[in-house]
Amino acid sequence: MTYILAIDQGTSSTKTILFDEAGQPFAKGSEPLKTIYPENGFVEQDPQEIVQNVFTSIAKCLDDFQSKGGELNNIKACGICNQRETFVVWDENGTPLYNAVVWQCKRSIAICVRWKEEGYEEMIKSNTGLLIDPYFSGTKLLWLYENNENVRTAIDAGRAYFGTVDTWLLYKLTNGESYCTDYTNASRTLFFNLKNLDWDKNLLQIFGLSNINLPQPQPSSAFFGSSDFDGLLPLPIGITGMIGDSHAAAFGEGCFYPGMAKATLGTGCSIMMNIGDHLQESKNGMVATVCWSTESKVQYAFEGVIVSCGATIEWLKNELGFFTESKETETMASEVPDNGGVYIVPAFSGLGAPHWQMNRKASISGLTFSSTKNHIVRAALESIPYQIMDVIDAMEQDTGFALKELMVNGGMVSNGFVLQLLASLLNRPIVNNGMSDASAQGAAYLAGLKSGIYKDLAFLQDIKIENQKINPEKKREQILRNYGEWKEIIKNTLYK
Repeated sequence: MTYILAIDQGTSSTKTILFDEAGQPFAKGSEPLKTIYPENGFVEQDPQEIVQNVFTSIAKCLDDFQSKGGELNNIKACGICNQRETFVVWDENGTPLYNAVVWQCKRSIAICVRWKEEGYEEMIKSNTGLLIDPYFSGTKLLWLYENNENVRTAIDAGRAYFGTVDTWLLYKLTNGESYCTDYTNASRTLFFNLKNLDWDKNLLQIFGLSNINLPQPQPSSAFFGSSDFDGLLPLPIGITGMIGDSHAAAFGEGCFYPGMAKATLGTGCSIMMNIGDHLQESKNGMVATVCWSTESKVQYAFEGVIVSCGATIEWLKNELGFFTESKETETMASEVPDNGGVYIVPAFSGLGAPHWQMNRKASISGLTFSSTKNHIVRAALESIPYQIMDVIDAMEQDTGFALKELMVNGGMVSNGFVLQLLASLLNRPIVNNGMSDASAQGAAYLAGLKSGIYKDLAFLQDIKIENQKINPEKKREQILRNYGEWKEIIKNTLYK
């Protein structure tokens, strides 16, 4: 049996999974990752700790693999997926010039306002498919350039190397020999031109960043380099797949053709719809991006980015102490007959698609003396389907596709309350294949295609997966009323 090592480097942890030649997971290891909050709105991670976190996760996976009788020599390829917009800047010696700046970080709001005032919004949207927002890497890189002398000096001297987490890992795994990224990660930076699939030199010049070194962009399924993972494997293997985590989940879920869509319910939420091999521009607050790519095929996507999904539940747990384990929330929400008029707008780091209100703050509305913590928990869970509904509506308007079903993955899919409400609100089935690690699965599939372990897309389509289908409830009147009230709160609440 031949195996593929899939590394899923996420915001809160790194998961490593070994998939066999039949496309099934065989062994797994996971290691939590710390996040640093140096001041209000700033979110960082230690770049060196990210690398060590990956090695620890791999080691745990290999221990599990060997305990099940696996032989290390049978691991033949590696795929990597990653938290996308998080980036690192390092020097010619591979030493980080600053902490990794995480996708949740809001330090560059003022730069975003400035870019909009200077009239760059339409050009950036046309060239990159993105909106001007701190969510994407570019404005935060410019913030470092303007506020950190070490970074500025290195960039001006041509000694600074920029990379999203995939590039940083690849650089370290290959001892500096490989400096590449894939189209999906590049497409999240505000510097990548979706029309020619290369860095936009004009934008880099406008922003004063022409001297920074940028990785070579490649298709997601391609040869990126070789590594023995700091001696964890007896021989180097090829890294033949690299892709952003949300895109990887779309591929792992089988979004191979136009009109197919998935939602990843994790810390944040990404709803991604395959729109085919022709780039389109959204008129309803979606971003355009590369969905996935091989050396012979590129598929584009519309994406709706929701900033706070599981993060809202973690806040209720960690800061308010409403429960000990997140899994308790399903029961708590079901213990009250309705939300009691309580609504949460989870704009802890601004509000994402399709609203894109970067200055907005989170709010709880409708509290009375009869409100309990169960009402607040329910309102938090309800905010997740409400945000997804906003995005699906916008996507259908943009594309003309009527979504038949929505595939879901990520940590929050274990919450039956959320999935049932989502199905009833959308009025179409929700498909949960029970694979909480769809991102790792997608990275493995892409690596397997390039390495020849998996023959083609048809082979991947035939992989047997046990799906759970959640159908809409017949009575939707109250659900739609609540959703309407939530939309009114978003529209009418002052947030600036």
